Amino acid sequence: MFDLKEILSVSLILFSVIDILGSIPIIVNLRQKVGHIQSEKATLAAGVLMILFLLAGKSILGLFGIGVEDFAIAGALIIFAIGAEMILGIELFKSDPDAKAGASIVPIAFPLIAGAGTLTTILTLKAEFAQINIAIGILLNLILVYIVLKSTGWLERKIGKTGLDVLRRIFGIILLSIAVKIFKTNAFPIGVDSGI
Repeated sequence: MFDLKEILSVSLILFSVIDILGSIPIIVNLRQKVGHIQSEKATLAAGVLMILFLLAGKSILGLFGIGVEDFAIAGALIIFAIGAEMILGIELFKSDPDAKAGASIVPIAFPLIAGAGTLTTILTLKAEFAQINIAIGILLNLILVYIVLKSTGWLERKIGKTGLDVLRRIFGIILLSIAVKIFKTNAFPIGVDSGI
C-alpha cells in the first residue's frame, strides 16, 4: 500500500505537470493586477480540487455528461487565453476590484495549479499507482506550491521588471504550446487523421 518509490514517481510526475516554477511570471502578473494573492486559499482550493478528482473525478464529470477530453479542451482554452495575455500585453481577464479574493481561485488554483492537465493526470495515475501514494504525492506538491506562492514578492524583487517582462513572454509562448498540445491530444482521437 504505502510505497516510497510510488510516492516519488507520483510527486515528480505531478511536479512536471503543475509546473509551479514556470507559473511564477503569471502569478506575479496577477499579483500586480489585484494587489495580493491569498496563498493559503489558492493552495487549499487546488488541493480540494485534486483530492476530489482523485476520489471521484470521472463520476463528477459524468454527472454533467462531460468526458475527460472535453474537460481538458476547456482547460486548454483558458491556458491559451492566459498565454495570449502574457505575450500580447492585453487584458482578457478583467480584474474586478470587488472580487479580489477570487483571483486566488481563478486562474491560480484553477487552471494554473489544478488545471485540466493536472486533474486528467491524477485520473490517469489511478490506473498505475495506489490511491494513498497519489494522495501523498499531491500533498507534497501542494507544500511546494504554497512556498512558491508565498515567495512571489521576493522573487519579483530579485528578478526585476525587465527580467519579469522577458520571463512573462517566454512562459506565455510555453503556455500557448501546452494549450495547443492539450487541445490536439484531446480534440483528435488517436488513429484519426487530423491533418495537423
